[in-house]
Amino acid sequence: MRSSADFVRTPEGHAAILGFFGAIMITFGGFGAGSTRKYDPLLEAAHLSWLRYGHGYALSTVFVWIGVLAMITAWVRLGRATIGTVPGAKVTLNELRAIVGIWLFPLLFAVPMFSRDAYSYLAQGALLRDGFNPYTVGPVVNPGVLLENVSPVWTNTTAPYGPIFLLIARGITSITGDNVVAGTIALRLVMLPGLALMMWAVPHLTKHLGGKPTIALWLAVLNPLVLIHLIGGVHNEMLMVGLMAAGIALVLEHHHVAGIVVIAIGVAVKATAGVALPFLVWIWMIHEREKRAARGEGDLPHPVAMFAKIAGLGIAVFALVFVMATALTGLGRDGFGWLTALSGSKKIINWLSLPTVMAHAVTWVTPFGLDSALGVTRTICAIALVGVLVWAWWRFKHTEKEAVFGILIAFVAIVILSPAALPWYYSWPLALAAGFALSTTTLQWLVGVCTWLMLVFQPDGSIGLYNFIHVALATFAAVVAALALRTVDPLKLGNEHLHRQHEVVPAAPVPTGTSSTA
Repeated sequence: MRSSADFVRTPEGHAAILGFFGAIMITFGGFGAGSTRKYDPLLEAAHLSWLRYGHGYALSTVFVWIGVLAMITAWVRLGRATIGTVPGAKVTLNELRAIVGIWLFPLLFAVPMFSRDAYSYLAQGALLRDGFNPYTVGPVVNPGVLLENVSPVWTNTTAPYGPIFLLIARGITSITGDNVVAGTIALRLVMLPGLALMMWAVPHLTKHLGGKPTIALWLAVLNPLVLIHLIGGVHNEMLMVGLMAAGIALVLEHHHVAGIVVIAIGVAVKATAGVALPFLVWIWMIHEREKRAARGEGDLPHPVAMFAKIAGLGIAVFALVFVMATALTGLGRDGFGWLTALSGSKKIINWLSLPTVMAHAVTWVTPFGLDSALGVTRTICAIALVGVLVWAWWRFKHTEKEAVFGILIAFVAIVILSPAALPWYYSWPLALAAGFALSTTTLQWLVGVCTWLMLVFQPDGSIGLYNFIHVALATFAAVVAALALRTVDPLKLGNEHLHRQHEVVPAAPVPTGTSSTA
């Protein structure tokens, strides 16, 4: 096992340092170009308010994008070492875990990046703190510093999150008050258990799904799409995905009740985690059959009776956890109002969701307006989504691997067919896909998609999908990143022989006058 000093001198170590540099650039650039507060007394006190305007804003934006590209470059270079596309290069699971921490640290102190959702979380927590019901009223009823920073589209929207997340947000705002900086950092710290659960669960899933632990961790956790959006952007997906992945891993290890409890907690953070529950019934049934067969019990219960027993027990465990969590909010029957608030996502209209793409296409060839077309296309896709979910649940039930693949299909269908989709939603299926044995070609496609999704939003949270030049540059970068996973220098910018020689001998110092391009 090589020491830290030895690792730093390798190409993989250079990539880790490059990613750390990228995270620092994102953090510093974010003070001017990120999803900053409406009024920032800290910047004013430090005489840095100029970073938010004119040339200062342009410079901050450049810093952010340099940082993002540096992290993507470093990630791809580590990917080559992880999957072995370059002979001689290697990186261990513990080294990847350490790199996650190194890249993560600067982002803990950044303003919210690529999204303003953190301000909505704090405002919703303040509603519960101040005696309002976040499931019946929006942040607009509770004026103050927190409301000033909520995106206008969400000021009148009720909370679509589960009771446990609202309790977390209430606890944070009870401690930090209306201090936005302290509240944002506290939210990030609360997300870290979700990251820790992912770091444990994702490699663990490979034991049952056939993948490689190092590749799984590299793809699903070290991924800039995950670190920059879920930690830098402060999204509760970090908690939800970590709990969901850990719950599935526990069920696969025959800890069925514990797994369902963990996923129930995930649902009480964000409802999406509940998609996994029906598929876990199949895994529990498979384990029950295997256990009875091992005992030599020839007569198995009727499949319907076994299903009813296991599903009933699972529902009871889930309901107990959920009712207890809801009771803690003190909202009584109104504590279930978040289920109706899920429709608030319809306010999001962008090209990442199929219904929106279809609606725009309709407006091009018919006299219908976008709103009318969206009503039709979203209905069609909702029906299709129900069909896909039912089909996947019934089709993928014969083995553990099939059942998890069914969950993966369900998540992909939700992301594509739902009324709204955002880049960080793709962390849901990615956490499961990473556990399977994936070909290099498949990994290249995933690298390209993740890179493109990382680049199509602006650092301040606005959408870059409607700017042709922005989309073209993002697409170019995504293609280069995908090709670079297999080829050291896909653009032929340097001496290929020297690149390969440099990476074949990991411990060798970087030769003077050479460079490698992700």
